[in-house]
Amino acid sequence: MNEQGAIGPELLVELRRDDGAPLRAQLEAGLRAAIRAGRMTPGARLPASRVLARDLGVSRRLVVEAYEQLRAEGYLEARTGAGTFVHTDGTAASTPPAPPPGGPLHPSTLRYDFFPGAPDLAGFPRADWLRATREALRRLPDRALGYPDARGVPELRAQLAGYLRRVRGVVAEPDRLVVVAGAQQAVALTAAALRTVLGATPRVAVEDPGFPRHRALLAEAGMQLVPVPVDEDGLRVDLLAAGGADAVLATPAHQSPTGVALAPDRRGALSAWARDGGIVIEDDYDAEFRYDRPPLGALQGLAPEHVVYLGSTSKTLAPALRLAWIVAPSPFAQPLARARLMADGGSPAIDQHALARLIDGGTYDRHLRAARRRYRERRDALAAALHRHLPGARVAGIAAGLHAVVEPPAPVDEAALMAAAAARSVGVYPLGWAYVTPRHAGGAMVLGYATLPEPAIREGIRRLADAFAEARDAPLSPPPTAEQIAALMTSPGG
Repeated sequence: MNEQGAIGPELLVELRRDDGAPLRAQLEAGLRAAIRAGRMTPGARLPASRVLARDLGVSRRLVVEAYEQLRAEGYLEARTGAGTFVHTDGTAASTPPAPPPGGPLHPSTLRYDFFPGAPDLAGFPRADWLRATREALRRLPDRALGYPDARGVPELRAQLAGYLRRVRGVVAEPDRLVVVAGAQQAVALTAAALRTVLGATPRVAVEDPGFPRHRALLAEAGMQLVPVPVDEDGLRVDLLAAGGADAVLATPAHQSPTGVALAPDRRGALSAWARDGGIVIEDDYDAEFRYDRPPLGALQGLAPEHVVYLGSTSKTLAPALRLAWIVAPSPFAQPLARARLMADGGSPAIDQHALARLIDGGTYDRHLRAARRRYRERRDALAAALHRHLPGARVAGIAAGLHAVVEPPAPVDEAALMAAAAARSVGVYPLGWAYVTPRHAGGAMVLGYATLPEPAIREGIRRLADAFAEARDAPLSPPPTAEQIAALMTSPGG
């Protein structure tokens, strides 16, 4: 390999020529510290010895000897014709940071991870996305590569307005749409707009149980949170007035996490509450996926001037796209547009044009139909595996969406079940953690099935049954606090 091919990355190593320590010893210590701290990760390539020597102003021999010493210690490895790399076998050279107490909420290293917040990432339509991006770049005029409209490029807002009218029954016009960087930003910007429109500190009702990340965002924005219970018919709308809420964050089509749909009489009551002066923030996070029930339109269609509607591609395509949207009532259109401008100036324009082309050409609809069939098969595999390996378990919330709520056949401590499952490389997520005040829920779990193929689902549930048998006799441990759960949330909010 020539020198140019072996250059590798730049590397910050400080050598002090005024403290009397030998330069080679300083270099070796600096490299060890970089690897131990994680600045040089396993498998990372180091600069070629002559390049690093030139950058540091030392002889090449000094660098070669330092590399040889760290190879002897197990920190580095030489690959013939390729260069010098940080060792990849997990030696003492790399010391990963300890996980937070209680373990992460999203332990992505587990082999059978029933994480409920992601779609099938392997199903992302790479070829279609690449084709749409190439076509967008071919057609875009040079001026389109300047600073984008912070509300979103007009082409995407027009396509989204048509799609939402057609598929979700949303009353949508392009000038009421704001494209944002994921549902998390949508909630944060909506909170900022609430302050602008309502003036004083708003009281925002939240579903209990509900999605912890969005509650945390509202609290971080200074909202006063009002917990409202959820039952088998969805949000207890009758309790909104008693709580004195100015607004409510709700998931009417598929409640997160219980999976119930808001009952028809409560949909009417919620829209009436909104028309009487309240504001509904409708998180329509996975309504495209339904299996055993007819389509359910968005609540926004019943009271478009009183509902802030949120949607995203995080469940339909991939969370990494960071593309979401807000359909704003008239009083919120300008405050949301300004909040978006002040936040970061807008989403990447090329990705927006690519999504617009996917929608315009029908590719987005075809992808959703194929994904719906795949997820239904995985849902059925989950239900069958639970019936076989955990007889007596109750499965709920599976008529739509990407996750199920599973109550085990007998109460069990959530922490013990999680630990026993993790020991078998299975990730499970307690329903009790979704409450405003975290509680024991008898071992009820929120299990996502979208990311795992059917064989993995069956094996994961078999292992989960073994974990349940191990944890069944464990004493109850204290549930984590809301603050601990917020600190453990390492997954994206959509």
